[in-house]
Amino acid sequence: MSEPVFVSVCMATYNGSAYVEHQLRSILAELLAGDEVVVVDDASTDDTVAVVEAVGDARVRVIRQPANRGYVRTFETALLAAQGEVILLADQDDEWVAGRRAMLVSAAQAAGVAASNLELLGTGEPLRSPLSGRPWLLREATSRQRVRNELRILAGVAPYFGCAMAVRRDMLAAITPFPAFLTESHDLWIATVANATGHLRHVEPATVRRRVHAANASSPRPRGVRRALGSRWMLVRAWREALRRRRALG
Repeated sequence: MSEPVFVSVCMATYNGSAYVEHQLRSILAELLAGDEVVVVDDASTDDTVAVVEAVGDARVRVIRQPANRGYVRTFETALLAAQGEVILLADQDDEWVAGRRAMLVSAAQAAGVAASNLELLGTGEPLRSPLSGRPWLLREATSRQRVRNELRILAGVAPYFGCAMAVRRDMLAAITPFPAFLTESHDLWIATVANATGHLRHVEPATVRRRVHAANASSPRPRGVRRALGSRWMLVRAWREALRRRRALG
């Protein structure tokens, strides 16, 4: 019988006291005794850290940042602090689906990076595209269609969310450090690296129930033209950087 995989869960928190306990308990219910949850708090001004610590589970490790650095750098800090063989990302305000650990660990071990679908907390409905309004879904059959996937990322129609991702430890060599120009969308950066290196697997079942509220870091609403163009240019740079890292790592 094979040894269980050591899993780290990386969570970035900021003023998340309203929902973080519920999310943490849904995560801990999925984990094994030897797993860990790395919570990096981005200088919250509320009692988020106190709420996390009050959960009272030895698997939870809290790192406090003395100054606010934004969610991208906070997730990077969590990834660099994680010790697991497979790393699962988690937002502070969602709810995990039963079986998530097994599904994402298996896919990440096989491919390198796994990305699943989501459903909305409370309704069970899939997310809908902010452009078309149709269900926003990943298909396993398109996992290795690298150019198609990257074009969809650049067009803003690829539903890659960090809260539904897992990363095999050896992929961190290509993913970290995050590029200095990356000011948003750490999840699209991870998906871009996985596409560029041919290490992406789509997982069709939803593995997380997403809580939509006014303070979500990512929004389903369309952006203004100027901001959208700036975001697309950043993603073009990300693709070029991912290809450079692929060559550098051989």
